[in-house]
Amino acid sequence: MFDHETYLSPFTWRYGSREMQEIWSEAHRRRLWRRVWVALAEAQETLGFVSREQAEDLKAHQEEIDIRRALEIEAEIHHDVMAEIKTYAEQCPVGGSVIHFGATSADITDNADVLRIREAIDLTLYRIHLIIEELAEMAERWADVPCVAFTHLQRAEITTVGYRISQHLQDLWEDCQALIELRSRLRGKGFKGAVGTYASYAQALGSVEAALEMERIALEKLGLEAFPTSTQVYPRRQDWEVITTLSGLAGSLYRLAFNIRLLQSPLASEWSEPFHEKQVGSSAMPFKRNPVRMEKVNSLARLVHGFEEIAWENAAHSLLERTLDDSANRREFLPTAFLAIDEILVTMAKVLGSLRIDEETIKRNVAAHAPFAATEAVLMEAVKNGGDRQELHEALRELSMKAWESTLSGKENPLPRMISEDQRFTSLIPQKELQKLFDASNYVGAAPIIAREIARQARNSTECPKGSRNYEEQHPESR
Repeated sequence: MFDHETYLSPFTWRYGSREMQEIWSEAHRRRLWRRVWVALAEAQETLGFVSREQAEDLKAHQEEIDIRRALEIEAEIHHDVMAEIKTYAEQCPVGGSVIHFGATSADITDNADVLRIREAIDLTLYRIHLIIEELAEMAERWADVPCVAFTHLQRAEITTVGYRISQHLQDLWEDCQALIELRSRLRGKGFKGAVGTYASYAQALGSVEAALEMERIALEKLGLEAFPTSTQVYPRRQDWEVITTLSGLAGSLYRLAFNIRLLQSPLASEWSEPFHEKQVGSSAMPFKRNPVRMEKVNSLARLVHGFEEIAWENAAHSLLERTLDDSANRREFLPTAFLAIDEILVTMAKVLGSLRIDEETIKRNVAAHAPFAATEAVLMEAVKNGGDRQELHEALRELSMKAWESTLSGKENPLPRMISEDQRFTSLIPQKELQKLFDASNYVGAAPIIAREIARQARNSTECPKGSRNYEEQHPESR
């Protein structure tokens, strides 16, 4: 039906995994609609208003999606849900007449939307967990390796590679928890009719009590809870919460990708994303090794963040018992947000699995810069031994500026020698102690301990993996 002679969304063929594309496919959407119709009919059968044969007939034809026929009907009647009802009814000679009994369109589509969002979250949690496992392993492996830290994008003191990684691990862990919590709170509209009052079901079934019981049974079959009150649709605030949570995840992944880009730049040249043997970095400059994967992550993360405003507008402008001005953009931003996050997570997992961390370059950078970072340790030790903090700070500033000029010309950092020959410091700190203070490995504080502890917690906790097991149990081939 579609080919590359007409516009196709990049998320149709370029971005997003096959699994996520299937979740947001039109065929799956209609299967979920039919699943909701079957649950509704079975609930009505329990109450004696639909026959067993009718409910069984609907269930028997539940998977027979015929989009071509549905689109033919829609072209005539201009209503996608009614077109699917008519298509389904044509396939069900026994049960076709009771499809959608008492329902309004959103009773079907909104409940199906929540089922689909939940499936997409399960896949997302699965992918986050893979990255958490990778980052935990990296944090442990690199926990003790000193590296130059940066504040204001200027060289600062010494941290460790593992500690730097543990901060991203912590971010992703928080996002994982937020997504699990969001999933636990997702609710459908339920079966409340045109303006959320149950009036149509009460009339059809004979009482409000029967309508409420029908809703309870149908929701149980779907494994859903419903908002206790709704308009024609579930509150669009829920969509905003979904997008906001995805935006938070996108922000964490954006920061990780940006840091990899910074560390791949001449600023440090310590980390780099994989570069394949036949990969082309630039059409004009054959030597280039651009961080294109991480740039893609940053680009898609911005897109996800941009959807927050649209979701907010939909929630705020869902006036009175409903307006339809959210419908068209929800068809775009809900699937696109999840597909973009999916592409980001798949890309990040591949990069982290082959990330190049150049330990020799890291050591050279530390050797060149560690003496500057050690000035704080020298200052604290000298003050502890009776020195004037303000006078010694100024002395270290003066010596550091002179040493900085020397290192800019490519010479070895002279700061340790300069301090070791300065009586203002040698009178307060023995030479042997001064030498220890300039050893970068002695000035990483609790960084190695914390990096290992965060990795241990991420590995041993059962909460986050639980979120991804929903996907793994249904898709054992994913491992």
